Parts: sequence; C-alpha cells; structure tokens
Amino acid sequence: MQTQAAPIFRNDQDLLALVQEWKAQGHRWVFTNGCFDLLHPGHLRVLREAAAQGDRLVVALNDDASVRGLKGPQRPVQDENARAALLSALVWVDAVVLFGQEDPGELIRLLVPDVLVKGGDYTVETVVGADTVLKAGGRVHLVSLLEGHSTTSLTHRFQKKL
Repeated sequence: MQTQAAPIFRNDQDLLALVQEWKAQGHRWVFTNGCFDLLHPGHLRVLREAAAQGDRLVVALNDDASVRGLKGPQRPVQDENARAALLSALVWVDAVVLFGQEDPGELIRLLVPDVLVKGGDYTVETVVGADTVLKAGGRVHLVSLLEGHSTTSLTHRFQKKL
C-alpha cells in the first residue's frame, strides 16, 4: 500500500520516463482520465477498479482550461491543483498527469498503456485511444456506472439548495 502521495506531472516526458521504468520492471500499467472536479463515489469506483486491472495506475487529469472547454465557464469547481492533490493522495493512484487537450488521445499515443479504463457510459468504439492500446496488444476495460453519482448531478443539487 502506498504511504505517500503519488507524483503529479505537468510534463509528459517526465511521466514517459517513469512509465518506461515500470515497463522495464515488468509492471502492467493502467491509464484512465477525466476532470474529477468533485470527487464522488462513482469516481472512486472507477479508480479502484482501474487499479485492479494492473500493477500501476496513471490518472490523466484535464487542466482547468480544458475543463472549461468541456463543461462550461462555471467549471471546474475546484482548480487543477486541488483536484490533482486529491487524486494523488488516493491509495490506488501511482501518478497523476495534467493535460490541456479536450481528450487524452495524444497522451495515450505517447505513453501506450497496457490497459485503458473508462466509465460504462462509453463503448470500446467511443473510448479515445482505444485503437492505439488495442493495436499495441493492450486492452480496454469499461467500469459500470454508479447510479446517481456524477459531478453534474452534484452541482445541480448544490445550485438548487442555494
């Protein structure tokens, strides 16, 4: 079990060096991504199940600008530093990397994970980077959603209470 926070990367090349080290040691490593704006039980399910798919887990985190582009001007609720710190403190997470694109395709093509994990609201055909991972002999794992738990539903409930 991890006893200290996982490293947070803002440079793809530094993370690439770590991933290559893991591969050289024979570790299977897993990649998932998202905004993780308000960490909730649905996120925890995905992260826990993602970690169970291999030996190491990398979480790619949308930076603040890309979250605004995806979710609108009121988001993120928490800035990228807070979101990265929360993720890096979780026992299942071995590294966090911030990225600024709307999707992690470029990062997946650079790193080529052994396993790519997304929530069950996707299909293998709609997961960005699935083609890269499958072509390299890896696999895609979809985690079933936890009903009633999404950041959007949480923010709507907060707004109604205000």
